[in-house]
Amino acid sequence: MFELLLARLAEAFEAEALPYMIIGGQAVLLYGEPRLTRDVDVTVGADVSALSKVLAVAERVGVKPRPTNPRAFVAETLVLPCEDPGTGIRVDFVFSSSEYEAAAIGRVRLVPVGGRSVAYASPEDLVIHKLVAGRPRDLADIASVRSKTPDLDMNYVETWIKWFEENVGLPMRSRWETTQPD
Repeated sequence: MFELLLARLAEAFEAEALPYMIIGGQAVLLYGEPRLTRDVDVTVGADVSALSKVLAVAERVGVKPRPTNPRAFVAETLVLPCEDPGTGIRVDFVFSSSEYEAAAIGRVRLVPVGGRSVAYASPEDLVIHKLVAGRPRDLADIASVRSKTPDLDMNYVETWIKWFEENVGLPMRSRWETTQPD
């Protein structure tokens, strides 16, 4: 079910020439311990001016926007939540054109899924996304990825931890230190 959806997303993003990467629980399944996830989180490498293209992606894939006014919702939240009417699977499109997101999208890993190459965040960028979110589930996911991916590029992760602390004021270092694998 998820494989087909991920393959359709890859095809649709390619058709619209939009950069993207799969993040969240689907990426944790690739790099960490298996866990239950009921959605697909996608970072779109564009700002809200690309909403029409993302709506075209959603239509191609067959997912329906959840907000009654997608433009207003995206303008306020930078997220377009959608749902597959047949399965109830949620797909969240997260708009981002930040310096960090551009670097992360430039490092995606293409993974064969359902006969397509699907762009996943690198394990390092998945860790950074999870550090930004900082919820208990995210920190547990980081520990899982760290234990299953011993060759993480620690210099890259450390560089972005420092950047987020200095430029955004997030407590990245303290979060990072709680995720040491056993």
